[in-house]
Amino acid sequence: MKFCPAFRKSWKGWVTELRVESCFIDGLLVVEPDLFPDPRGWFYESYNIEKFKALGINTVFVQDNHSRSVKNTLRGLHYQKNPGQIKLVRCTRGEIWDVAVDIRKNSPTYGKWHAVKLSEENKTFFYIPIGFAHGFCVLSDFAEVQYKCSSVYNGAEEAGYAWDDPKIAIKWPVNEPVLSDRDLRNPNLL
Repeated sequence: MKFCPAFRKSWKGWVTELRVESCFIDGLLVVEPDLFPDPRGWFYESYNIEKFKALGINTVFVQDNHSRSVKNTLRGLHYQKNPGQIKLVRCTRGEIWDVAVDIRKNSPTYGKWHAVKLSEENKTFFYIPIGFAHGFCVLSDFAEVQYKCSSVYNGAEEAGYAWDDPKIAIKWPVNEPVLSDRDLRNPNLL
């Protein structure tokens, strides 16, 4: 993974630095924070607006979501239509395989997907802008996922696409996913 320093500041003798990787799909970012371990455990900043601004991410987040799911649960592919939602996703317990699908009709990567393994161990974030459908599956016995959103949830604007759309062809790492009724009924994108 190639990282670019985005922010440097002294903190109790440490140099803190956010690292970011751009994905092949424009707009998606994988962000890795600094972890400060000591004999008591560890500390890291789960969000710092100044550090994200230094990356060029000026998003104002207005809602935090937190889910817990059992192994093989697959949630998605979900998105909000108007005004859309930017998401900053992380896994705080367990491990997930997090996916974003480009649903911007005029994008050269329309219908393409990118996946990132997020876990309590790697502390990595996945930044997903408006114009993407999002989903994840749980790889560990259970997982807790927390994500920030740029707009408040609106059930009337909720939408989704089929997790198994054959033209998108996401290679989910689960054989028999646990799905909601809603996710079983979502239409294909392509």
